[in-house]
Amino acid sequence: MNARLTSAAFAAGGVLFLIYPAVRPSGDDAAAMASGAWVSGHLAAMIGFILTGLAVLGLHQVLGDRLSLRAAAVTWVGAGLTLPYYGAEDFGLNVIARRSLRDHAPALMELAEEFRYGPVAMTMFAAGLALLGVGAVMAAVAVWRSGTLARWSGVPFAVGFALFIPQFFAPYSLRIAHGALIAVGGLWPAVELWRARSTAPSSPIGEERYIG
Repeated sequence: MNARLTSAAFAAGGVLFLIYPAVRPSGDDAAAMASGAWVSGHLAAMIGFILTGLAVLGLHQVLGDRLSLRAAAVTWVGAGLTLPYYGAEDFGLNVIARRSLRDHAPALMELAEEFRYGPVAMTMFAAGLALLGVGAVMAAVAVWRSGTLARWSGVPFAVGFALFIPQFFAPYSLRIAHGALIAVGGLWPAVELWRARSTAPSSPIGEERYIG
């Protein structure tokens, strides 16, 4: 990925993480889970996780240092552990909720709770989000040290992913604010990458560099 594709991945991923809580219903009842907004919101988050992995990988190709490479590896592992839970949360719970409403069988919603709080699913989910936070912090440190992009441009990205687990326990208005924080965290490095590539085409920005 060159700098412009990396910029696009950061920007699109950040915006999708704002769309996620803005579109997703605030409730967790059958009516919310059965809605198209439930599917759309979670789908936005899943695509956001994929784009985040691509963005951090592209950041490594721009910066070319070992820390950003490690950040990319940790981010990919975190996304891989997180996505199965999100997929089941999105599509699986939607099917259960629609069936519950159609058959007037509220007891079916117990299946949703069994999945959500299953020990294996919860462990994978928590570990994945924790690794995403670690990867984002590593990426921000790599940006800070590089001198290539504005030092602070990686900080909102790191803070947003570091707070991903705590925000689940916050009021829904704060969850939307958290989505806005990650949007800023994606848009700021996107602008920095785009600007650096556009204003300094002879610099190493945009060239793929690898550490042997």
